[in-house]
Amino acid sequence: MYMVVRPNVKELPGPKAKEVIEKNFEALAVTTQDPETLPIVIDHGDGILVYDVDGNTFYDFGSGVGVLNVGHAHPRVVEAVKRQAEKFTHFALNDFFYENAIVLANKLTELAPGDFPKKVVYQNSGAEANEAMMKLVKYGTGRKRFIAFYHAFHGRSQAVLSLTASKWVQQDRFFPTMPGVEHIPYPNPYRNPWHIDGYAEPDELVNRVIEFIEEYVFRHVPPHEVGAIVFEPIQGEGGYVVPPKNFFKELKKLADNYGILLADDEVQMGVGRTGKFWAIEHFDVAPDTIQFGKAIGGGIPLAGVVHRADIAFDKPGRHASTFGGNPVAIAAGIEVVEIVKELLPHVQEVGDYLHKRLEELLEKYEVIGDARGLGLAQAVEIVKSKDTKEKNPKLRDAIVKEAVKRGLILLGCGDNSIRFIPPLTIQKEEIDVAMEIFEESLKAALQ
Repeated sequence: MYMVVRPNVKELPGPKAKEVIEKNFEALAVTTQDPETLPIVIDHGDGILVYDVDGNTFYDFGSGVGVLNVGHAHPRVVEAVKRQAEKFTHFALNDFFYENAIVLANKLTELAPGDFPKKVVYQNSGAEANEAMMKLVKYGTGRKRFIAFYHAFHGRSQAVLSLTASKWVQQDRFFPTMPGVEHIPYPNPYRNPWHIDGYAEPDELVNRVIEFIEEYVFRHVPPHEVGAIVFEPIQGEGGYVVPPKNFFKELKKLADNYGILLADDEVQMGVGRTGKFWAIEHFDVAPDTIQFGKAIGGGIPLAGVVHRADIAFDKPGRHASTFGGNPVAIAAGIEVVEIVKELLPHVQEVGDYLHKRLEELLEKYEVIGDARGLGLAQAVEIVKSKDTKEKNPKLRDAIVKEAVKRGLILLGCGDNSIRFIPPLTIQKEEIDVAMEIFEESLKAALQ
């Protein structure tokens, strides 16, 4: 019988955590840390469990923010890192060669959909992967413009910030970003500019988005100058939004008509998160590029692009990264791929179970407006009422704070949604514990 370890929080933050947090803000620049909401100072982790410096125990339903798909300190990943570190820890792949970089590249290209030759370029982070994608598209097609989606998140570095349209704070005081990017509405079934119920009328919603591109964007943007349409197969920071099943097929038809590439950002949704290795596999479309990152290194920084071979950089110096494809990260990545492949049936099973539990809460609580997701990429949207769908970010934030007090790490997404993204190794019994805590936290936040 599976032994469940329950979260246990005595004091948060505890005395040691308070000291570390204070020193953190003295020494480090502000990023997105919020000690009022998530005052967790980790000591060590194991699977879905996080233990802090004061002895508190948490369930990590954020997977270290989308990175630890195989869980904290997976023994096979740790062993792979040790083996490689004992041989050599670095030998710049942009100038030299080592075999395991080829091994992982072959695994990734084999897993990527599409009956065409592919290559891989390695980077260190998701933002870097999207930067590399933009250079590949420009270099390989000669086209300089891009189309992206509102509520998209593709990174915060200067060029990809032009693609990101998640929150205005990410753009504030950084203008100008790279020119040549047009944004369009994402086909959000629950909340879209046309007020279409995309669950009841998915085709109508898809048609409106395609029409928007052809009738409005292409009225002032020459389609022959557009190199790629960049998308997340499920919008992550935008609210874990799952588009209608046929959307990407229709988008590909449009793109093919104009010779435009499809650039698939799988940084948050890839590597088994949705129950398929790549989230785009749910939609039966082969993109021209797949940007990967976050989870691929099992906690070691690694990212990159699987792309059509015919747009590859073909001359030395066009692109390079000193640490992209670091041998220790590659060793971890090879092991992560094998573990995730083994876990995929389990992810589909427990993901369906988690979705069912969230739908039960959707029926029970007026303030849960929507429950959505695929596999272990699930979310609920918090509203003031189901009828008005008015966003309720204040309540969302209160629920997250109440949950962490009880040992459940949750993350917000979008303006008013909560994501549930535990490690793929989670068991149904642990989901039951997490749902119990989530419901307690919801009730507490409503008082």
